[in-house]
Amino acid sequence: MLQRRIEKLFDEPPQSYEEEHFRLFRDFKSALNRGEIRAAEPDEATPTGWRTNTWVKKGILVGFRLGVVVNMSGEASLDPGSADAEHHGARQVFFDKSTYPLRALSLSDGVRVVPGGSSIRDGAYVARGVICMPPMFVNVGAYVGEGTMIDSHALVGSCAQVGRHCHISAAAQLGGVLEPVGAAPVIIEDHVLIGGNCGTYEGTVVKRGAVLGSGTILNRSTPVYDLVQGVVRAAKDELPLIIPADAVVVPGSRAVTHPAAAKWGLSLQCAVIVKYRDAKTDSRITLEDLLR
Repeated sequence: MLQRRIEKLFDEPPQSYEEEHFRLFRDFKSALNRGEIRAAEPDEATPTGWRTNTWVKKGILVGFRLGVVVNMSGEASLDPGSADAEHHGARQVFFDKSTYPLRALSLSDGVRVVPGGSSIRDGAYVARGVICMPPMFVNVGAYVGEGTMIDSHALVGSCAQVGRHCHISAAAQLGGVLEPVGAAPVIIEDHVLIGGNCGTYEGTVVKRGAVLGSGTILNRSTPVYDLVQGVVRAAKDELPLIIPADAVVVPGSRAVTHPAAAKWGLSLQCAVIVKYRDAKTDSRITLEDLLR
C-alpha cells in the first residue's frame, strides 16, 4: 500500500537511497499530479469539513530528501562562464531539487498557461479548465480545481487546496505549509473569489462561495467581525479560522484600548463580514467569464 510504504520511508530513512525508493516516490508524485491523493480532502465528520492527510505531506518531504540540487536553467547544457553562454546573452538560472522539476503539461490536459513566466511545480494537481495568468506560481502538493483562474503574481502555496471555479486575483497569496506535517493547509472551497493583494495563511478555511475583498488578510491571529450574525470569528485551540459560506469579507481595523494606543490613536488590522452573497454580488463577480 502506497501510504504504508511512504510512511515507513519517512519514519525510517535508510543510510542510502536505492532505486526502489526513487520508484516509490515517482509513483507517489504521479498520484499527486493526477489528483488521486491530496494533502487534505473533504471530510464532513470534522469540524472544518476537511481532513489533513499527514502521510501525503510526509511523502512530499521524502522527495526533498531524495533530490539533489541540479541546474534547471533553460540552457542547462551551457557553462554560465563559457563564451557560448555569453553569446546567448543573459538568461534566467534555476537550481533546485532534481525530484521537483516543472510540472509536465500537454495540450490534452486542458490547462491554459498564458505566456509570461508562470511556473507549476511537479507534484501539484491542476485540473482541466484552469487558467494561469503570468506570472503566477503553484507549489508542490497544491490542488487546484476545475475552471479556477489564478491571476498574475498570485501564489498557491505548498499543499494549499483550491476548489472549482474560484478566482485567485492578482497578487493574492495562499500560504503554504509542509511542516509540521499535521498542520492543516489553507483551504479555499468551490466558487470563492479571492480579491487582489489578499493574503490567506496558517490553515484558514474559506467556505464555498465566500468573497474576500481586495487587501483582506486572514490568519490565526485575525479576528473576523461578522456584522450580519453579530459574532466574532477567530481560530480557537486546534481549529483554524473559518470563513462561512457566501460571506463577503473586507479589510477593517479595531481600536486598541491600551492607554498609550488610545493616546496615539492606534488601531489593529482585522476583517469584517459586511454581508452575505446576493444577486448583486454575483453580478459583480461574473465579468471574468468573458476571459475564459
